[in-house]
Amino acid sequence: MDVEPLYTKIDKSIQVNAGVIVLENPQGFPRNETNLYLIGQSGKIIWKAEKPDINASFSRVKLNEDGDTFAAYTVNGHACELDLQTGKLISFTSIQ
Repeated sequence: MDVEPLYTKIDKSIQVNAGVIVLENPQGFPRNETNLYLIGQSGKIIWKAEKPDINASFSRVKLNEDGDTFAAYTVNGHACELDLQTGKLISFTSIQ
């Protein structure tokens, strides 16, 4: 599926059953938005990942082996576990 970025450029995309997880480059991305989101097969945004902090931007993402969650890391030093179906935070910790 061909995906266009919302604001910057796509740093990483991961194909999943529900669509494509997109991680956009945080440089120049609006601070009040999340740069990690899921685009469905229809091309519409299904969810935007919940951020652990209002000023956080995501820098890395990877699927977890359980198939239900994924891990993401922020430029502010947060390690996050998120729900693959909703993009909601399950847990996070600071790794500074």
